[in-house]
Amino acid sequence: MKQAQAGDTVHVHYKGTLTDGQLFDSSEGREPLSFQLGSGMVIKGFDDGVTGMAIGEKKTINIPNMEAYGPVNEEMVIKFPKAQIPADIPLEIGSSLNMHQEGNGQTVQVIVKEVGDEFVVLDANHPLAGKDLIFELELVSIAE
Repeated sequence: MKQAQAGDTVHVHYKGTLTDGQLFDSSEGREPLSFQLGSGMVIKGFDDGVTGMAIGEKKTINIPNMEAYGPVNEEMVIKFPKAQIPADIPLEIGSSLNMHQEGNGQTVQVIVKEVGDEFVVLDANHPLAGKDLIFELELVSIAE
């Protein structure tokens, strides 16, 4: 039976949870995720977990944060002057905002971590940075 290998386009159903069991993503009710193995389209640990699977095979993989979204980078947690945020933007802990970087104009999503009288603490890390992930995988098909 053919096994998934680098260069193959695979179709995978998955359920992603944190180590405490909290669900963060799933393909349930949707089309399977399609990607080319070894191309960098998905996180390394996910790619490695699917490699070698046969069509119809199911398995659970544990991905340490270093093979997922990496550790939390404290340099990406910034204290931002509250006065520089437009008054019509609600500042609630846990909400996400889009900021434009000076110089290159790229948009970066940040999460509001703290709201003070004069400053807001914003986190530009990926929401899953620093977290170990668990995926239940099922290889649905391999395209040649």
